[in-house]
Amino acid sequence: MGVSLTTARERGQLMFLEGLKSSVDVFFRAEEKPHPLQFLRETNAGNLQPLYEFVREALQPVDKGEAAWRCPVLLVDDVSVLLSLGVGAVAVLDFIHYCRAAVCCELQGNMVVLAHDSGDAEDEENDILLNGLSHQSHLILRAEGLATGFCRDVHGQLRVLWRRPPQPTAQRDRSLIYQYKIQDKSVSFFAKGLSPAVL
Repeated sequence: MGVSLTTARERGQLMFLEGLKSSVDVFFRAEEKPHPLQFLRETNAGNLQPLYEFVREALQPVDKGEAAWRCPVLLVDDVSVLLSLGVGAVAVLDFIHYCRAAVCCELQGNMVVLAHDSGDAEDEENDILLNGLSHQSHLILRAEGLATGFCRDVHGQLRVLWRRPPQPTAQRDRSLIYQYKIQDKSVSFFAKGLSPAVL
């Protein structure tokens, strides 16, 4: 039941910006037109507008007669890298907010954003980013190791948090915890404490 990203790219169903290859173009090629990663050249790396414009253009139909993408999905892997490149957390959150407005509100699509939690490190910018992203999110998946350490039959746990709009009578958030085991070509999920090794 997987999706071939290579096939989707060949069919024009997937637009992809490969950061590492594109950064070489920014540093070593002459500036002909604005580049999505232009902020890498700037001393104040806070302007993500060219990156946002790349996202907007990717969502537009190639031909004027062609219909717009139906329910697009924007995958951002890994937004934490922008912090490492010197972009401030507020600028990254603004970028995500504008992308959300374009993808989710205008085109009725979805966004999936990967961010890394540094854990014990006192990284204020990363904390601002994670708090801002979780505030904007309707579904949060948090993969983490086991608190008890290594286990042969359980590799970690996945916390799932659904956030719903405020309703007077219903509980707003719903949280579940699943444990998982990574196998050769798949991942097995099971309720906490119900590993096949335990049963």
